Amino acid sequence: MSNTSDKEIEIPHQYIFSQFLSFKVDAAWRRLEQKQREAGRREFSAIAAEYEKTIATYAYSTIGFRADADFFIWRKGLDPIFMQEMTARLLQTGLGGYCNPAHSFFGFARQSTYTKRFTSQEQAIEEENRSAYLVVYPFSKTTDWYLMSKEARQGMMNEHIRVGHSYADIPQVLLYATGLDDQEFIVAYETDDLPHFQSLVIDLRSTEARRYTLKDTPILTGVHRSIEATLELLG
Repeated sequence: MSNTSDKEIEIPHQYIFSQFLSFKVDAAWRRLEQKQREAGRREFSAIAAEYEKTIATYAYSTIGFRADADFFIWRKGLDPIFMQEMTARLLQTGLGGYCNPAHSFFGFARQSTYTKRFTSQEQAIEEENRSAYLVVYPFSKTTDWYLMSKEARQGMMNEHIRVGHSYADIPQVLLYATGLDDQEFIVAYETDDLPHFQSLVIDLRSTEARRYTLKDTPILTGVHRSIEATLELLG
């Protein structure tokens, strides 16, 4: 993936809605006849392709990484209602009838209050190049975090941002879910090197702001593939 660390990212006035939706596939799916499974996969892929002009969809396999999810899709668009309708149609396909949603993380990409310089370390929502891996997790801050002064929070975030900028090849997508779901934020990192990404996480967890993280699980780690190849792995 090309290095976009120095590219300024302009968040559009109309907020981008984004969702990470994972599925666990019922074991009965793999016992179906091959032709039935092939038809179900084609139908699922066709629905995603039908919406591609208004909803960008990327697929990731989690087979072998989590026991409660076999794959997830990352989607982004401008209309949550339209995305909900797409989800309903996916679940009504031959494959969708065997897919149980396991995790749903969604929110809006919006301008951060802690930085004035927007690079792919702060927000890569509009980047179209995909890396080999995507790591997604929700998180929430403690009440004490919000009761501190803006200056105190800014100081800790400055340290957090400096660490992120030292890993210029790892872009992130940050979504705000405050008031919409159980978590307050969703962060997703793209990387071609999992050990290198793990070093970033270790460094971030040694910053002062870590004291004020209430929860940051469950974590989804997926391998990016075409939607057809992702579904093929399901059997």
